[in-house]
Amino acid sequence: MSNVRPDKGYTRDSRYITTRITADGRDGFPVEPGRYRLVVSRACPWAHRATIVRRLLGLEKALPLAVAGPTHDKRSWTFDLDPDGRDPVLGIERLQEAYFARFPDYDRGITVPAIVEVPSGEVVTNDYAQMTLDLSLEWTAYHREGAPELYPAALRAEIDAVNEEIYTDVNNGVYRAGFAKSQEAYEEAYGALFDRLDRFSERLAGSRYLVGDTITEADIRLFTSLVRFDAVYHGHFKCNRQRLSDMPVLWAYARDLFQTPGFGDTVDFDHIKQHFYVVHSHINPSGIVPAGPDPSGWLEPHGREALGGRPFGDGTPPGPPSPDEAVPPLV
Repeated sequence: MSNVRPDKGYTRDSRYITTRITADGRDGFPVEPGRYRLVVSRACPWAHRATIVRRLLGLEKALPLAVAGPTHDKRSWTFDLDPDGRDPVLGIERLQEAYFARFPDYDRGITVPAIVEVPSGEVVTNDYAQMTLDLSLEWTAYHREGAPELYPAALRAEIDAVNEEIYTDVNNGVYRAGFAKSQEAYEEAYGALFDRLDRFSERLAGSRYLVGDTITEADIRLFTSLVRFDAVYHGHFKCNRQRLSDMPVLWAYARDLFQTPGFGDTVDFDHIKQHFYVVHSHINPSGIVPAGPDPSGWLEPHGREALGGRPFGDGTPPGPPSPDEAVPPLV
């Protein structure tokens, strides 16, 4: 979902399907285990946050996962990782089939994450920002024992404010730099991105997490951009003032999260690189996917334990992912 403004700056099309799945079913879609399927790509940073939240909260059985391949064409994400190229539950080859089942004239982007109702085969929502909040607040009856509070009531105003900074300057900022069509638009996005990263470095120098002393929604939203930074954004999107690995505080913070159950065990660097370097042919017309960087540094000690903090608050870490959802280990 994107377009380029006349001044050659990038804006994201944010016209999402805002139907919500709630405990009381007020939009017609009540929380019900097994009724829905969460469709993601491991390449997509927006889908990645839903994958992490689902893992941390232990919703794997209540909300089964469908994983699309890392690349797509102009039509849609495809289920090319599955036998016969079809999702085994929904029976479709392309995610767009679920969108068109509900909206035959749908004219917006076919995006992930999306939640599809299994009985009807229709998309319910692709509103990724609200989706993860609802997993925290509306699906509580199916959270695992020891699930953390990722959006605690007392901190929501601060989390919301930090989330807005993350989205504007980092999550979307890297795209504004990478998709800019003028030097001026690129430099504006580049400057805002690194100014914000510098501010987060200052904030995190004395605090293990962004808000409070536990992992929250804000950390998840920042992590999905940081984990893609050196592999994609630094070169492909020309966000090259520094690599993440050259920013000591953010690099240690990102490694701390990566080594936390529910984070690194949802990262597939091969899928990430395939997506950005193949799909964005206007930026990388050769389609060559870089061999590096070496991902093994993500497993180096981070030393952030010295700052204290309780990753899961009063909760516990999630168990290991099921074999059918495991990502390739770092080598």
